[in-house]
Amino acid sequence: MIRSFQNKALKRFWSDADASGIKPEWRGKVRIVLGAMDAAKRPADLAVPGFGFHALTGTMDGRFSITVSRNWRISFGWDGEDATHVDLEDYHGS
Repeated sequence: MIRSFQNKALKRFWSDADASGIKPEWRGKVRIVLGAMDAAKRPADLAVPGFGFHALTGTMDGRFSITVSRNWRISFGWDGEDATHVDLEDYHGS
């Protein structure tokens, strides 16, 4: 289950079906990723083809990432059976 969001646009998209903060070409993928994340019981459940799922390292250790488009990722933490601090970011900074 998704317990918390870091990104307000993702929260509105998931909770209120307000897509205004999400690029139109990303909306389908974001919807699929958030649905899978909400159903997952552990991070490894998200290691499916097309997600580019991986654990982050260094200063992001303990977080995970799923590719949305090019450098843009949905990143998140995990606690028990819940995704936490779900964010949408360009963590490569380009």
